[in-house]
Amino acid sequence: MKEQLEKIYSDAIKDIENASTVKDLEEVKGKYLSRKGEFNEIKKGLKDLSPEDKRIVGSLANEITQKLESSISEKFHTLYEAELNKKLERERIDVTLPGQFIPKGHVHPLTSTTNEIVSIFQSLGFSVAPFSDSPEVETEYFNFDMLNVPKDHPARDMQDTFYTNAGENVVLRSQTSGAQIHVMENQKPPIRIIAPGRVYRNENINSRKNNFFHQIEGLYVDKDITFGDLKGVLNEFIRIYFGASRPTRFRNSFFPFTEPSAEVDVQCIMCEGKGCRTCSGTGWLEVLGCGMVDPNVLKGVGIDPDVYSGFAFGMGVERLAMLKYAVDDIRLFFNNDVRFLEQFK
Repeated sequence: MKEQLEKIYSDAIKDIENASTVKDLEEVKGKYLSRKGEFNEIKKGLKDLSPEDKRIVGSLANEITQKLESSISEKFHTLYEAELNKKLERERIDVTLPGQFIPKGHVHPLTSTTNEIVSIFQSLGFSVAPFSDSPEVETEYFNFDMLNVPKDHPARDMQDTFYTNAGENVVLRSQTSGAQIHVMENQKPPIRIIAPGRVYRNENINSRKNNFFHQIEGLYVDKDITFGDLKGVLNEFIRIYFGASRPTRFRNSFFPFTEPSAEVDVQCIMCEGKGCRTCSGTGWLEVLGCGMVDPNVLKGVGIDPDVYSGFAFGMGVERLAMLKYAVDDIRLFFNNDVRFLEQFK
């Protein structure tokens, strides 16, 4: 058995020397040192030897096993290091090369326009109304009644307003003006707020109109507020947003909750005032409605119109974005066409 052990050891050493890869070495180790390996099979026969032979053969078997484990370990480190170096050389990268471009998402143009408008009015001293004071699902009381809109006003018709099944006289708000009432019921003058949000109207969709769009409502109530203050604030906003070179105009209008009322137009950027499809040939696009808060509205929320006055305005975010970025169709903001949205990075 001693000669057999030495023969196996000699063969194992040759196999270790001939191993050229880590995988080859693992096979050699399994062949000689695993549970089913040749040395283990010999060790099983030690029980049949005399005590003296068992001591001699057992000691030799353990010595050979330790030598093989040491040789395999030494050869493993040599082969592993060589294979690792080859792999690193093969997979080497030049860290000075430019990285692969991974496109990132960005803010939607309507969101960035809203943020810009809000920032401008905040710089003028306005604060953003709490979301609780500007709900999208509203009652006729806030959407119409408290805004001095009579029961027979055309805006209450089903053709203009989306009525819901949530409860009696519950609608999807058709304007952000209802935020005025919520704020004035919960806060006493002086009040200077803006309320951005989504609104809904049952209208035919075309290049200038959508049945879902965004508005920003503004309200300023204090003592001795005049129409001159209104014009000053809006002219400053337009100057900052469009630049001083963009022509604007105020023209008389009518809103049930303001008196006097006006609409503000900005020269169409698509045709430079010459007339096109976007502006219906007029050369102008309406961007906001405004006026002095009607005394009846102030009375309805418990504010004395003989002491306080104020102005309100509401603007369409889509219209302002269209004018600033020369977009000729409002539907482009809602189609989720990546080719369009990528232009606003």
